[in-house]
Amino acid sequence: MHDNNGATTQSRTGEVLLRGGTVCDPGSGFSGTADVLVRDGKVAALGADLAVAADIPVLDVSAMIVGPGFIDLHSHVNSVAGQRLQAFDGVTTALELEAGAPDIEQTYRAAAQDGRPLNYGYSASWAAVRYAAHLGTPPHDLLGVLGAPEWQRSSSDLERRTWLDLLEKELAAGGLGVGILLGYAPRTDPAEFLAVARLAAQAGAPTFTHVRELVESDPTTPIDGSTEIAVAAAETGAAMHHCHVNSTSRRHIDRVLSTLDTARASGSKVTVEAYPYAAGSTAIGAFFLAPERLSRWGVGPSDIVLVDTGERIADAARLAAVREADPGAPCIIHYLDETSAADIALLRNSLAFEDSIVASDAMFVTWADGSRESLHWPLPPNGRTHPRTSGTYAKSLRLMVRESGAWTWLEAFRRCSYLPARVLDTICPTIRPKGHLGIGADADIVVIDPATVTDRATYADPTRTSQGIRHLMVNGTFVIRDNTLRTDAFPGRPLRASPLA
Repeated sequence: MHDNNGATTQSRTGEVLLRGGTVCDPGSGFSGTADVLVRDGKVAALGADLAVAADIPVLDVSAMIVGPGFIDLHSHVNSVAGQRLQAFDGVTTALELEAGAPDIEQTYRAAAQDGRPLNYGYSASWAAVRYAAHLGTPPHDLLGVLGAPEWQRSSSDLERRTWLDLLEKELAAGGLGVGILLGYAPRTDPAEFLAVARLAAQAGAPTFTHVRELVESDPTTPIDGSTEIAVAAAETGAAMHHCHVNSTSRRHIDRVLSTLDTARASGSKVTVEAYPYAAGSTAIGAFFLAPERLSRWGVGPSDIVLVDTGERIADAARLAAVREADPGAPCIIHYLDETSAADIALLRNSLAFEDSIVASDAMFVTWADGSRESLHWPLPPNGRTHPRTSGTYAKSLRLMVRESGAWTWLEAFRRCSYLPARVLDTICPTIRPKGHLGIGADADIVVIDPATVTDRATYADPTRTSQGIRHLMVNGTFVIRDNTLRTDAFPGRPLRASPLA
């Protein structure tokens, strides 16, 4: 057991001076050469040629980029193994906000007991409370129930009241908003979504939505998924976060972004995230992967690969058989072509959209024996996951800073650190010292080699770590130092809600 309040590592953190790096503070807009003094897990001073006592360690970070660690609003890893991969991608806070946790108290308790290298937190799960209200028992594993039809229908009045009450309790227990997997129950009554938005607005809690289908993909949808976000934000005043706009919009991304831009211009609280991959990952039993629906996504069975075995689905009959036998089996869906310049341009559009936030949708790592956790480092061979788990942020930096110059380094930190933290400001006071490097900010710091930072994970080798993350500090403790993981470092702390604080 590790002390998540840092008690076992605080004596090793003390003070350290990061000397001579190019410091990017998206909170103040500062970008320039400076020193950063870390003391007791906080940024104690920032400036040129800071003088420190002779016994204070000094780390030369000249020629490096220094900024606030990346805050991932959309990470499903919830494990030490997964968080270590994300650490090498520059992440200091990994939050499960789209799907949420089936049981807030139990999930936080388990993470604290096991210890985490990165900060962590969870939203209240709309899918879990609907499942509990419809079936009379809570789910143990959300991935395993994504293909279960019992909770995907519209609720009766009693069922709706039941799961709304459960959501309120989960928010009161510290849920960081409401995670809404609407894309897995896309035929539900739109009035239910509005009811959740009203509840969230009253609680001062943001929502994080995997939207239902777009009208271009399914003309019979009860309401266009992205339009629904805009409507709910306008009608209820809720803060609505649109998850992975790239994967739910696919080749319709420009229209969707225009819809969201119009909503924001009208004053609605709409935020959006994207990741730089042309393939998504989910459970094979997902509603939208039914053989008869694939053509609406512009894909076929052969675009789907089972994560655990590497099998590429041969045809519709095989897809139907796998969905029937194991609807919770994780899979990867190639919905765009990363060899196509036009499709890569669509991905870049989603990242370049004004105030678009980078979020990974990182998936847990699985091994052949079914396990999802390992404390060994390097990780045991043949771990399976999506490459976005290891490479989202480094790939975004490669595409948007190093190759295209679309972002400055300061803008990159604004997209990856500052803006995601601000999504939670109204519900989580402990997020406010994060995402920036002002005096008193939490010492969640990443030091990047700008000449070498890049992603290395592939679909064939998805646990290959990114390169170029020279140092990574979480709450003032080094998790990575000199490109090396400190396997005894578990300084991650929970982020929990305090609504309307």
